[in-house]
Amino acid sequence: MPSRALIVDANILVRAVLGKRVREVIEAYSEDVSFFVPEVAFAEAEEHLPALVIKRGNDPGKALAFLHTLGRLVEVIGSDVYGEFEAEARERLGQRDPEDWPVLAGAFALGCPI
Repeated sequence: MPSRALIVDANILVRAVLGKRVREVIEAYSEDVSFFVPEVAFAEAEEHLPALVIKRGNDPGKALAFLHTLGRLVEVIGSDVYGEFEAEARERLGQRDPEDWPVLAGAFALGCPI
């Protein structure tokens, strides 16, 4: 069981699907590090990935399938885990990326870096 934890956001998931480096890092460290992603961040990656892949001339179905495969290396967490930290996360973020509060709240809840 991994002894360290890290929260990732939608951008990291998208980069893991579209690129090579982020995917390699997640794969290389998945046995030593638990990667967590808020469910809303995973959904955001699912929402935006097809358009990005089409823009690159690739198959969005394959990209989404790969995202779901990658989902086996990360643990999707719900608001039941991080919800109580919403106010603190929103306050900390202020006007800078206010919709990213679940990522920061997840880090607070799990006591880990982003």
